[in-house]
Amino acid sequence: MSGRDRAVVAIGGNSLITDPKQPSVEHQFAAARETDHHIGALVAEGLDVTVVHGNGPQVGFILLRSELARHQVHEVPLDVCVADTQGAIGYILQQSLVEDLRERGMERGVVSLVTQVEVDPDDPAFAAPTKPIGPFMAQEEAAERRDEDGWDVVEDANRGWRRVVASPRPRRIVEIDAIRHLVDGGFVVISVGGGGIPVVSDEASHLRGVAAVIDKDHAGALLARDIDANRMIISTAVEKVALHFGTPQEEWVDHLTLAEARSYLAEGSHFAPGSMAPKIEAIIDFLEAGGEEAIITTPQKLEEAVAGKTGTRITP
Repeated sequence: MSGRDRAVVAIGGNSLITDPKQPSVEHQFAAARETDHHIGALVAEGLDVTVVHGNGPQVGFILLRSELARHQVHEVPLDVCVADTQGAIGYILQQSLVEDLRERGMERGVVSLVTQVEVDPDDPAFAAPTKPIGPFMAQEEAAERRDEDGWDVVEDANRGWRRVVASPRPRRIVEIDAIRHLVDGGFVVISVGGGGIPVVSDEASHLRGVAAVIDKDHAGALLARDIDANRMIISTAVEKVALHFGTPQEEWVDHLTLAEARSYLAEGSHFAPGSMAPKIEAIIDFLEAGGEEAIITTPQKLEEAVAGKTGTRITP
């Protein structure tokens, strides 16, 4: 371990869009200021913080713009969309966090790093894409994109057709040496945005981007391991984790052991795929790699959760 209280804080892309009816950049800045106020409080309390963020809605906006304009300008590949959002969201978060820390009398460096994450080209996820991206399409357009562009398309809950891509597990953070150097130098680093830009390596170790989406919590767990973080904090839409979620037996949980988390995950009925399940999987990976504590809560409850007053705490 680093000898310091070091945490990776993973915030969802929806943390920047608190009202789906107001997704403008102006409103994203306002939401970021609120989230960063709580992250700033953790920094002020002495926690060595590194930030990972989601980007789902923002990538969706870029893909929609690209789709609407594709007869006028070139389309934007998915890996480039992730890079674009890393820059834009990183800019919003770092500017807001610097301002919050200054208001606290702290001159702390905050930096965003465009980050590639290597995945295995033979990951089983590529054989069975399931992650919906981009706008809805009519069946005729979906068939055209499938035949002409090689897209995988599915019908989504009778709302229309959508493109689906793979969600492979992260293997290696390409820029990890730079991230370690910055973190060890006292910077608050924003990296691995959206789970990282998905890349694969060929036999000559040349990297190329691929059309995939990496789960940001899994990437955050990998980052936490690589920088010797002792804590992983996942900020999401609920204050605590629930067992039997959405049923009459629903039970909010203050604490789970690693063994209990594994058991409840294996039961398959407690944590929804694509929602809470990947978060629990990522935490299990983090704790199995030597992490000391993981916390799940909302952005507004970060300080209280770290102080042990709320949230769900998962420990070895």
